[in-house]
Amino acid sequence: MKKNRVDIITLGCSKNLVDSEQLMRQFSANGYTVEHDPEKVSGEIVVVNTCGFIDAAKEESLRMILELGEARKKGNIAQLIVMGCLSERFMDEMKKELPEVDRFYGKFNWKELLSDLGKSNHKELASERILTTPVHYAYLKIAEGCDRTCSYCSIPIMTGHYKSRSMEEIVEEVGVLTRQGVKEFQVIAQDLTYYGLDLYKRLALPELIKRMADQPGAEWIRLHYAYPAHFPWDLLPVIRERDNVCNYLDIALQHISDPMLQRMRRNITKDETYRLIDRMREESPGIHIRTTLMVGHPGETDNDFDELVNFVRKARFERMGAFTYSHEEGTHAYKHYKDDVPAEVKQERLDYIMHIQEGISAEIQAAKIGQTLKVIVDREEDDYYIGRTEYDSPEVDPEVLISKEEKLKPGAFHSVQITQSDAFDLYGKSMKS
Repeated sequence: MKKNRVDIITLGCSKNLVDSEQLMRQFSANGYTVEHDPEKVSGEIVVVNTCGFIDAAKEESLRMILELGEARKKGNIAQLIVMGCLSERFMDEMKKELPEVDRFYGKFNWKELLSDLGKSNHKELASERILTTPVHYAYLKIAEGCDRTCSYCSIPIMTGHYKSRSMEEIVEEVGVLTRQGVKEFQVIAQDLTYYGLDLYKRLALPELIKRMADQPGAEWIRLHYAYPAHFPWDLLPVIRERDNVCNYLDIALQHISDPMLQRMRRNITKDETYRLIDRMREESPGIHIRTTLMVGHPGETDNDFDELVNFVRKARFERMGAFTYSHEEGTHAYKHYKDDVPAEVKQERLDYIMHIQEGISAEIQAAKIGQTLKVIVDREEDDYYIGRTEYDSPEVDPEVLISKEEKLKPGAFHSVQITQSDAFDLYGKSMKS
């Protein structure tokens, strides 16, 4: 056990990661050495930032807590602290069932952790973080919470109502991060397109992105987690006209059949969804749309699934993920529907739809052979430099494997000629010379 060291373990989404990075900065300001997701836990204090979205995420969080609880019992950890979405949702139950945990905090009161340890919460460092990502990119959270009422989603239960951060605060953070060397921003919120409605009484995402794009040093801005209903159309000219706003949008559509969209409480129809995609492609030519789909929601019939498969074939999403429905306690679906699609059927549907997408992705990637694309290099590996185009978000999207004919610097942009592709990734050579 290392004195004055804190190990912070982050589970779940990038929004949790931002919280962990802010907490790391506060611990550092109080004189601690801080490690994030260490290979071997050895700090006197260990903080687990949990996820409580679906069963698999909850199980992962609980396994981690139990494993660290054993280390706590053996004296290898002086204090075990749990924070985040899972403890926000199940605080009372966890306190009863996990006595080896010293302190619990929810999604929003984790800043009390420092004062409870007798340390200072440095408010002047509110915009500062210790980045856990490579130094050239960062996640930028513009809001908390969600006011949507999707049938399957437990996130509003944990995060509460939507709360936008002010534009001034966000732009200030962009300035802080660019001065640290950040060039690429992954803009995140549970629902980007709702931004500003609570604070400014209007949908203000287009204005925010323009103000961010005006900041010196912000070379790429990429947008994550838009909502399809009541889409702010003023955003599309911003994506099209600003060179440093990536021609990319992550928008979770979930389904296409009208019965499923209605059951899911998505506030949009099949026809409206098709028109939305058509308008995006028309107003921002070449845009890469990432979406997420769900299979196995209560009541999903073979016909509903067939419609979803046809949708994937017609829409030809450049980037797509899918997951199976999880029957989450407290949600509308949990209260009103029986989880009536067998687990094996859910998995079969998931496998099939991802197989369809793999073929589509292979064709889209192959069409890039011969093009020269702007690529940011993330890292060097044995055989290749690994980078991404503006169409690729870290962790979830394809990568560009660049041959080592030229010496390239991670964190720098390079022109790369694409020479070959596979189902997801691209291969290329630097045009540096």
